[in-house]
Amino acid sequence: MICTSCGVLVGVNDDTCYNCGRRNPGLWGFGPLLRSLGNDLGFVPFVIGGCAVVYVLTLVASRGNISQGGVFSFLGPSTQALFLFGASGSVPVFVAGRWWTVLSAAWLHAGVLHILFNMMAVRQLAPATADLYGPGRMVIIYTAGSVAGFALSSFAGAYIPPLFILRGSTITVGASASISGLIGALMYYGRRSGSGIVRSEASRYVLMLVIYGFMMPGIDNYAHAGGFGGGYLAARLLDPLTPERGDHLAIAVVCLVLSVVSIVVSVIHGLQFV
Repeated sequence: MICTSCGVLVGVNDDTCYNCGRRNPGLWGFGPLLRSLGNDLGFVPFVIGGCAVVYVLTLVASRGNISQGGVFSFLGPSTQALFLFGASGSVPVFVAGRWWTVLSAAWLHAGVLHILFNMMAVRQLAPATADLYGPGRMVIIYTAGSVAGFALSSFAGAYIPPLFILRGSTITVGASASISGLIGALMYYGRRSGSGIVRSEASRYVLMLVIYGFMMPGIDNYAHAGGFGGGYLAARLLDPLTPERGDHLAIAVVCLVLSVVSIVVSVIHGLQFV
């Protein structure tokens, strides 16, 4: 198989890569199986499937109180159901003390178009980011975007007065904060590597975020801005021009486990408010 750090051929069960010295370049013999999942190691179907399952569960928990109006809230779960499953915002974080929702909120969506557009963006941006950073670092960046985006939006909702299109949220959900993190990472890669093509594409996505923020009601611009900043900073710390390491994959697994746990904890904790 190909070493995940330097790209040279190595044996599946080799202890170290003869070229770069990476330990267990064959990922303890599981390398071929993982590579069969694609360059993103199955992250895109995992996110799409996970968000779809959570979306259906929030609809069931709404008990018929499903939104019928609004662009992104059409066929959306009730506010109570979103809160139960881990929506973030100033109320969950600062009033109810549910600080872990900065992770869980990225897996919830307010309507059928909301989840559709976000999953399309994940499908387009996650593999591209994985190609440039490696799948492990891509997951770390995705998670950093969620944490930074929802933390900023929650803080703004509690402490910063509304300013034009910048309004903090009392309750907020969606994968767009994490998606903005991927865009931030692509922007940094363009700057770090000097790739005008990547920088141009990232700039195009940023422009789309700004336009949507102006035009669409209910857009959480603080979450987008925070997610972009979190992804950009994480990308800078990870440095895309260095090889991805085994510990990056381990941290990525931890990020995904914590995300799932955050939803479970939200439901268990939220039952006292229902």
